Amino acid sequence: MASFASFVEISRHNLIPLSVTSLCGCPCRLLSNKTLIPTRRTPKLKLNFVFHGSKSVFRVRPTTIYVNRRLITAVARAEPESIDESNAEEEVDQGAVLPTTKDSFSELQHKSSQLRKRIVFGLGIGISVGGAVLAGGWVFTVALAAAVFLGAREYFELVRSRGITAGMTPPPRYVSRVCSVICAFMPILTLYFGNIDISVTSAAFVVATALLMQRGNPRFAQLSSTMFGLFYCGYLPCFWVKLRCGLAAPALNTRIGAGWPFLLGGQAHWTVGLVATLISFSSIIAADTYAFLGGKAIGKTPLTNISPKKTWEGAIVGLGGCIATSVVLSKIFSWPASLVSAIAFGFLNFFGSVFGDLTESMIKRDAGVKDSGSLIPGHGGILDRVDSYIFTGALAYSFVKILLPLYGV
Repeated sequence: MASFASFVEISRHNLIPLSVTSLCGCPCRLLSNKTLIPTRRTPKLKLNFVFHGSKSVFRVRPTTIYVNRRLITAVARAEPESIDESNAEEEVDQGAVLPTTKDSFSELQHKSSQLRKRIVFGLGIGISVGGAVLAGGWVFTVALAAAVFLGAREYFELVRSRGITAGMTPPPRYVSRVCSVICAFMPILTLYFGNIDISVTSAAFVVATALLMQRGNPRFAQLSSTMFGLFYCGYLPCFWVKLRCGLAAPALNTRIGAGWPFLLGGQAHWTVGLVATLISFSSIIAADTYAFLGGKAIGKTPLTNISPKKTWEGAIVGLGGCIATSVVLSKIFSWPASLVSAIAFGFLNFFGSVFGDLTESMIKRDAGVKDSGSLIPGHGGILDRVDSYIFTGALAYSFVKILLPLYGV
């Protein structure tokens, strides 16, 4: 195909040489005495394009088009004879690098902002939770009930997500809301009655009846996901109330209790339940922290397909950090008395935290989401923060209530 050049005729007068590269390439040498800069925005111009090649010259029929001022200026300043194709390509390549560098800088800023939010809100949550644990009683129970309600709402929203509903029928929305309220009342009933087995069974029966009597075709997936929600979000967290508020025997050997202010309860405030809850919470935090740092530093072997980022190396480091924290705090609080009991308590806390973390990761993976919600900036949803505590409460309570008295350690 023969090469061709082109001219642009503006207002049927001055012909401005124009080539294809002059429109596409960015580096054009400026003409000092032939630059066309409109003094005001011209809404319409009549342009005649004339192409000439080796055989014929023809004139394109005038057409009224809208032209941007910057386009007119670029066309008028173009001098195709002085354009070096290699330089143009080099400049274009350099221009393509700039957005990439800018995107990398923006991503770095975003990660830095997320880290600051994570630290600030993490410290705020830690201080608030620590205060609620020390206060105990209704303060601790109401705070737990609020977290349970928010976590139940997130769970039933995950069940209704597109990823899970593709393979099952979710429960009706009104059932999900009722179940969230029932879950929130379970910790309060546990504190008031001390045992909620009958209440949980009655609530499950009522919810199951509502699902079976609904219009349309009831599905077993609706029943199973709802019953698991009551158990996962409502019943299991109640063991923390049993541990913190139910085990009221004083920890007589605790040194901190001896100097505790009388107005705040004195030594009697430091019960076995309070000490066990503090050690358990601290061990879970240590397990998550050490597992994260160990996985980042030396993690190579994937732990499970449910959560590909978790590694065996990180899990081992997390287990060591969890047991070490349990042993150190047992020396500070003088509970439990033996080293074997402290190690066993740390191991149970680690196992419960990992199991709870993987369970929530499995739910999120089926739902096709990264976080359970966006309630806590930098952390995700409430389930993302409490997943390690859901199963651990039952294990910690069973250890203190059954295993320690059974073996006398």
